Amino acid sequence: MTVGWADTGDLTTCQSREDVRARLESIWPDMTAKQLGNFTGQLWAFRGLIQPGDLMLLPLKTKPGYIQFGRVTGDYAFDPTEPEPTRRHLRPVEWLGEPVARAAINEDLLLILGAYLTVFSPSRNNAAERLEALAQTGSDPGLGAEAPTEPAPTRSNGDDSTDVTDPELVPTLETIRDRVRSHVAVTFREHRLTRLVADILTVLGYHCEVSPPGPDGGVDILAGRGPLGLDSRIVVEVKSEPSPIGTSVVRGLHSAWMQHQAQQGLLVAWGGLTRPAALEFKKLTWLRVWDAEALLEKLFETYEHLPAATKEQIPLRQVWVLDDDETSAT
Repeated sequence: MTVGWADTGDLTTCQSREDVRARLESIWPDMTAKQLGNFTGQLWAFRGLIQPGDLMLLPLKTKPGYIQFGRVTGDYAFDPTEPEPTRRHLRPVEWLGEPVARAAINEDLLLILGAYLTVFSPSRNNAAERLEALAQTGSDPGLGAEAPTEPAPTRSNGDDSTDVTDPELVPTLETIRDRVRSHVAVTFREHRLTRLVADILTVLGYHCEVSPPGPDGGVDILAGRGPLGLDSRIVVEVKSEPSPIGTSVVRGLHSAWMQHQAQQGLLVAWGGLTRPAALEFKKLTWLRVWDAEALLEKLFETYEHLPAATKEQIPLRQVWVLDDDETSAT
């Protein structure tokens, strides 16, 4: 696990939060008090507060919508020979199992994980215990009746701006997306998700035959183009559960594809695929998989043209925001 702040150099000699603060003040003398407290708290947490055995979470940029869990295995280190300066601050981590889909995490916990800090320690809403459960089972046990809803006491030196436990929560594009994802997961359970997928495919130009609720022989939707819906036939299987789908479902869809002599297949797996299932999927050039993130992209793409009744269940309003990444590059 690495963290940025390449200009600070080796923090091994910093034995306290105050030492880190002094280092930052010497490098950036014009930094505001708020920024100084913010950076000091995060860097000291990475340098001195994290302990071997602690659970770490890493949102995956290479796989948006997923979080990788890991266990810290050693102390802070600094590698001056690392070619990429932002990777020189190090914590050895053993990564645990497969990434967990954000779709498997309840909205209240996702909101907490959406804090604006890079390094922080959440405690609200029984976060620590729930994250441990997610790391072990891939499932969020939820808040529970006995779970505390107020922040736990924090390790603070009196300057609240340095506190990395339960930092201020601010809206981001990711947290907004989390809210939409959580709303869809609650509103469109089981067969209702099948109806939503059919509505999206209809907007994309397909005629859809939706199987009734209950056993469907591996086919929830038969979709096709053309006047009769018989061209470019697609068999669609929809799985709404938040846990990853295994190879048996992929193989079942393969059988349905052959039975219906379809040209293509679509597996909508809200919780994604297990690693073995993903490897199986790569062998099947006729099959595509939509996980929660892919389905959300299709939802946003087609939303304007969805049936009014469907849009009433997902009340979205379009807004425009300035892209900070683009503006900072100009």
